[in-house]
Amino acid sequence: MEGIIKVGLLTEQQKEMLIGELCDQDTYFNPVLDCNDNWVISKEEIEDCIYPQFDWLKTLTIIDWCKPIDPDPPITGSTENY
Repeated sequence: MEGIIKVGLLTEQQKEMLIGELCDQDTYFNPVLDCNDNWVISKEEIEDCIYPQFDWLKTLTIIDWCKPIDPDPPITGSTENY
């Protein structure tokens, strides 16, 4: 059984502040929507951030990751009409 993934909960404004910004020397922040339409970033992004202007990330509420449902799941099986 896999462990529960923890993520930091962002406001829309916080998400906008992170778009295009580096988390460390090689990695950009990657805010994503969860299954509840919450903007979140990974706990690793929070913990690995090396820039002091983002110290506020350490105060984010940590929640369980809820994977979004794929709105267009792949089609499996036959697609022929009978």
